[in-house]
Amino acid sequence: MNLRNELEKAAAERQLWKTGDRIIAAVSGGPDSMAMLHMLSLLAKEDKVSIIAAHVNHGFRKQESAHELAMVQAYAQELGIICETVTFDMPAYIKETKMNGQAASREKRYAFLHEIAQRYGASSIALAHHGDDQAETVLMRLIRGTGLTGIAGIVSKRREKNVELIRPLLRMNKSDLLRYCEEHQVPYCMDSSNTERYYFRNIVRLDILPYLSQYNPQLSQSLMRLAEVAGAEDEWMETQTEALFAQLVTLSPDECAVNCTDLCGLHVALQRRLIKLILSYLSKETEKISFEQIETMRHAASAQAPGTWRIDAGAGIRCAREYDFMRWLRVSPHSVNDSYDYSHVIGRHTDSLAVEPSGWKFELSHVSVEENCKPASRYEACFDASVLTYPLVVRNRQPGDRIQVLGLNGSKKVQDMFVDEKIAPSERDLYPLLFDAAGRLLWIPGIRRSSHALTELHTKDVLFIRASNE
Repeated sequence: MNLRNELEKAAAERQLWKTGDRIIAAVSGGPDSMAMLHMLSLLAKEDKVSIIAAHVNHGFRKQESAHELAMVQAYAQELGIICETVTFDMPAYIKETKMNGQAASREKRYAFLHEIAQRYGASSIALAHHGDDQAETVLMRLIRGTGLTGIAGIVSKRREKNVELIRPLLRMNKSDLLRYCEEHQVPYCMDSSNTERYYFRNIVRLDILPYLSQYNPQLSQSLMRLAEVAGAEDEWMETQTEALFAQLVTLSPDECAVNCTDLCGLHVALQRRLIKLILSYLSKETEKISFEQIETMRHAASAQAPGTWRIDAGAGIRCAREYDFMRWLRVSPHSVNDSYDYSHVIGRHTDSLAVEPSGWKFELSHVSVEENCKPASRYEACFDASVLTYPLVVRNRQPGDRIQVLGLNGSKKVQDMFVDEKIAPSERDLYPLLFDAAGRLLWIPGIRRSSHALTELHTKDVLFIRASNE
């Protein structure tokens, strides 16, 4: 098959570019990228696209890297294509940052490619990953464990920083690209590091794939087809999940919430996908969240699971079951629920108080008993001001807090009151409690007041307090 025609066919099917687009061709100097550069140059000569070549010398193999750079520059000049290059001292950078070598190289390489794309106003960056790369990627992920998204392998098009990363060679074999270079006299270099078994990909390429191909000579093609099928199905599933995200997920700053019944009513595949999409919405570092963790969160929403539950999901996310809802919250790894105490603020003449950590607000006023002021809800309370010990205190709960509940004999734990009232666990640590200076718990706003400082017929000074959390 004519590879140039295959390139144009893939571009049309996958909408990799349109006539007039400017494309940055990432050229390493290997046969794959050099063949791609030649094919794209033919399109450029026909004014279908314009091409800028970009080459990165990572500085790992001094002589080889210098030769590759010179060869890419010379061939680009021969083709009449502008060539942008950069040389990094990656060994020094890796030593300085202590990053993984491959990750550090990718970071610097892609940063340069994006810089060139921005400088020239390019719409896309063409990368020379081919079918054999795809087969290796799928097999590597199968060995390590993966789902449908992983089996889909390398995608042909992905948007990153306002530029499309495109891979027009994904349906082509390495052997065909080598033959193309020979037929069209395209120069190339062979990277000696590709034969080193230090990298897992090289082990897959040199040992595992050849061994398995004894049982299926067409294994690479089978893996490529698997990626093609899985990629299409994965894309469809993702579209369905995004629609469900918009329909079922309640968003607030640093939080996503879903009704447990709605989540459990979905097919199990969509449950998993929706949880993963929620996690990705809250953090960009969710790759290490395991299948087992996803399953734990999914099962926590079932009718048989406890009404309250929470777990550190990783990636700076906390997952909590709070009665009828599952909540995912973005939390700082160093954040803690610090206690607060507003005892120095509230006194006899204070009119209002905003308890910022909890989001609650208190309004206080002194009224006479003749005004016949009575609480209209559990968010209002009246106290005999003459028997209170000042200053009053608003703070969050502490271990052992108890209240002498009006109408009950004895005291009851605040924790038990929260459970009885189904106060969400994530709200309990910051829920405001009203005390007097003697340490008596007077009131849990919205829940119950104590039997202390009740207003009587002889009460002359009434302290009226209204609490709100809007």
